[in-house]
Amino acid sequence: MASVTSEILWLKSLLWSFKIEHSEPVQLFCDSQAALHIAANPVFYERTKHIEIDCHFIREHLRSKTILASHVSTRLQLADIFTKALGKERFWFLLGKLGIHDIHAPT
Repeated sequence: MASVTSEILWLKSLLWSFKIEHSEPVQLFCDSQAALHIAANPVFYERTKHIEIDCHFIREHLRSKTILASHVSTRLQLADIFTKALGKERFWFLLGKLGIHDIHAPT
């Protein structure tokens, strides 16, 4: 989530340099409820010490409404098509969700 937040900030900065203002919060979808809970919860536990800096970074941008983190079911996580090896059905399901169709398929 921290690296995606950094990318979001960079893209907003790039848009601003082109005089395109985007004042709305950017929706960040995450399929890990644990990560969302850690990012929203100001209490740190012993097992989360190694991610403390990332949590502060994400919390700051959640609080300032730069990003808006939401949960998405693992089954509907579109990023999986770019990051994981998937089975045939799952691959075609996510392609359909992205709006990509095989132009060579018989009609």
